[in-house]
Amino acid sequence: MYDTLFRHPFMSAAGLATLEASEVVAAMREVELALAAEQEACGVLPAGTAAALTAALPLEAFDLTALAAEVENGGNAAIPFVKQAKARLPESLRRHFHRGATSQDIVDSALMLLLRPRLVAIREHLARTRRAACALMRDHRATPMIGRTLMQQALPITFGAKVAQWAWGLEGADARLAAVIDGGLYVQFGGAVGVHSGLDDRGLEIMAGLAARLGLAAPLLPWHTDRQPLLALMGALDAAAVAAEKVALDIALLCQSEVAELSEPAAEGVGGSSSMPHKRNPVACARIRAAARQVHAAHATVVNAGAQPLERGLGEWHAEWAPLLDGVLLVEGALGSLAPLLEGLEVHVEAMARNLRLSGGAVLAEPAARLLGEALPSATAQRIAREAGETARREQRDYAEVVLTQPEVAAAVEDAALDAAALRTALTIDLYIGSSEAQVTRVLMRLDPS
Repeated sequence: MYDTLFRHPFMSAAGLATLEASEVVAAMREVELALAAEQEACGVLPAGTAAALTAALPLEAFDLTALAAEVENGGNAAIPFVKQAKARLPESLRRHFHRGATSQDIVDSALMLLLRPRLVAIREHLARTRRAACALMRDHRATPMIGRTLMQQALPITFGAKVAQWAWGLEGADARLAAVIDGGLYVQFGGAVGVHSGLDDRGLEIMAGLAARLGLAAPLLPWHTDRQPLLALMGALDAAAVAAEKVALDIALLCQSEVAELSEPAAEGVGGSSSMPHKRNPVACARIRAAARQVHAAHATVVNAGAQPLERGLGEWHAEWAPLLDGVLLVEGALGSLAPLLEGLEVHVEAMARNLRLSGGAVLAEPAARLLGEALPSATAQRIAREAGETARREQRDYAEVVLTQPEVAAAVEDAALDAAALRTALTIDLYIGSSEAQVTRVLMRLDPS
């Protein structure tokens, strides 16, 4: 299928291997057997039922091809799964299998089981990116570069401060994912209409016990048409996608030939062009951004399906499955590309210094006007700062020296209204980095206090 060329390259290969159809069936089987074990423990099923079901339903007993062919008729994978299981069971066990459950109980709970290890893997990738970002912050805490707003040169920052912003965004996404993993992966068990029909008051007890057996969180109520748990999960995934995409976008922009402040890690056969041999394309950034865009779309689908009718979704529930699984695999794939990108990122300090001086320091017109305004009329200070910037840019002269040669400034210096040395220091572009270094320190203290 086209998936191998157009979808899978942006997903986690490790994740794809764990989400084969056989793994989905294995997860549904695990839910059913855990349900039987809990009902047996609660006295709903006879002693020995769970063991008998386990022995009668080995994973290899299920015909995946036939199961897939029958999903269309039932609308979900649990219906043909239960049908195949009961066909294999002796009559004495059939009534004990899938007792009090509905298809959504099995599918939703199985999805939570399938997603949990993938979410853990995503957090492992985030931890690796955190380590790489901290190393970059330490190395470039004081490396000056030009900051840019609306795609134009603005004022100086340090590259370390830029990485600190990346790292803190990723950390925020990690916190959201951690909250979901720790308490937001809920078991689903409510029966036909969500009120444990046929189990009466024991239904809630069985729901809690089933959650414990599966290692999932126990909800207050079944969530058949309350999709807040999935909205929280997809929101956390999309937050991670946005954070990763932000890093990839910044890196790609700084990799442009005319900027050349960063380069992706060099590797044989990576980043080439089919028609232009000289190019070194930022393909890791492209992969990350492509994956993130698809995560945004998956999130939109889940949100769009969030309000579900009455006691069972009519197409909304069914629309969640693929986007949810795709979203997890895409985020895992994006972060799997981001970690080595940051670890091997080539930082061209000399290019940062060159670009910082492209204007001759004219980007310091705003602080210059403020400093000059202490000794000169505001309008005069604004005019001098602006005109000196144009002169510095046009003649490629040092901005502070141009400012100091202006008659009004020279007169103010002579009258001791302005200190030439202090003005020159204040307008040294490498030093005008605000709280950049303090921001790096603050983030490092949170992410890597050692």
